Amino acid sequence: MDKVLIAGGGIAGLATALTLHQIGVPCVVLESVRALKPLGVGINLQPNAVRELYDLGLGAEALDEVGLPAREWALVGLNGNDIYSEPRGTLAGYHWPQYAVHRGRFHMMLYQAVLDRLGPDTVKLGARVTGYRQDDGGVTAILEDGREERGSLLIGADGIHSAIRAQMHPDQPPIHWGGAVMWRGVTRAKPIRTGSSFVGLGTHRHRMVIYPISHPGPDGLADINWIAEVTWDDPGAHAATGWFRQVEIEDFAHHFDGWTWDWLDVPALIRGGSVAYENPMIDRDPIGTWRDGRVLLVGDAAHAMYPTGSNGASQAIIDARILGAAMVAQGPTEAALAAFDAQLCGPVSALILRNRGAGPFGLLNLVDERCGGEFDDIDAVIPAEERAAFMAGYKKAAGFAIETLNAAPPTIAPGARA
Repeated sequence: MDKVLIAGGGIAGLATALTLHQIGVPCVVLESVRALKPLGVGINLQPNAVRELYDLGLGAEALDEVGLPAREWALVGLNGNDIYSEPRGTLAGYHWPQYAVHRGRFHMMLYQAVLDRLGPDTVKLGARVTGYRQDDGGVTAILEDGREERGSLLIGADGIHSAIRAQMHPDQPPIHWGGAVMWRGVTRAKPIRTGSSFVGLGTHRHRMVIYPISHPGPDGLADINWIAEVTWDDPGAHAATGWFRQVEIEDFAHHFDGWTWDWLDVPALIRGGSVAYENPMIDRDPIGTWRDGRVLLVGDAAHAMYPTGSNGASQAIIDARILGAAMVAQGPTEAALAAFDAQLCGPVSALILRNRGAGPFGLLNLVDERCGGEFDDIDAVIPAEERAAFMAGYKKAAGFAIETLNAAPPTIAPGARA
């Protein structure tokens, strides 16, 4: 069996490699950087993705090394009063937890698993794929330095700036930026609320997101991931600055002066961070197909989306598993790629636009519109039934509605082979 080429050694690419290995499909990962490092800060892994990681043999013991199970998801208004809260993971009735993890440490966990299971030669570093050509016998990945790699299929997991997507869709519009800038950091501090709560605080256009990404140490302190976000009224007046650019905390901390309550001191949390990174909240407009013959896009190359739904990494993992299931059914063939595209492209493209419209944070929009973000009785602003229906709609769209997920058979049956 010819090997499958995977362009990109991020979360999507490594999850795909682990899945193909599980079903007996040889593969090689072509990664542009010369050394993989634990970059980034916090991300969330939804129960639908954690289920797939468990089925890959990456269970609670492994995930607890890079994060911790989330216990609560909450939205809070400008005066510190709750808008909405709900339990998460197994506390909500899922068969699997939701995990908040350090993105870099999680990435390194996947990388080590690939090296251990597939061998050290599986990931070729310093191998940036810049294009492809295909024929009846296979596909050739063209590397930046002129080298070529030949395989039966090419999976483009090369991120939001995907060269493979650019060749597949040369007329695609540029990256979309709606005016929101995020500053991300991690501070060693005491966790709030349940001790493992995801808290969105403020308004849609001016907010904080706070959650721990490590278990507390003996001193009761944990790594607290925070995202400070401001949306400019006129995006054209501000440049969408560099991707994950390191900045000085004092450059932006003033936006959150006065955000202090008896249970949380936001200015102290921000200023307690050792380092901060700025990046614009960006995505790409949906495209009609993620496939060109023997070539398929997955992860951010296919569906880069705003992080408002906390499901970018989760969807990358789901992509890998649905692709594996298609190959179990139809072999590592063009037909499998076509089945994957038919199943996911439409629904996930709709999710991109839903996240662009604020995703689950849309409740903050409603509160802001109805009362300016401050209230005494949330039920008088948005009835409980309306809040619950809003969140249920998002979970269904994102693929982690409780009853549906719990009742679903494994995406790939134990022992299944392509």
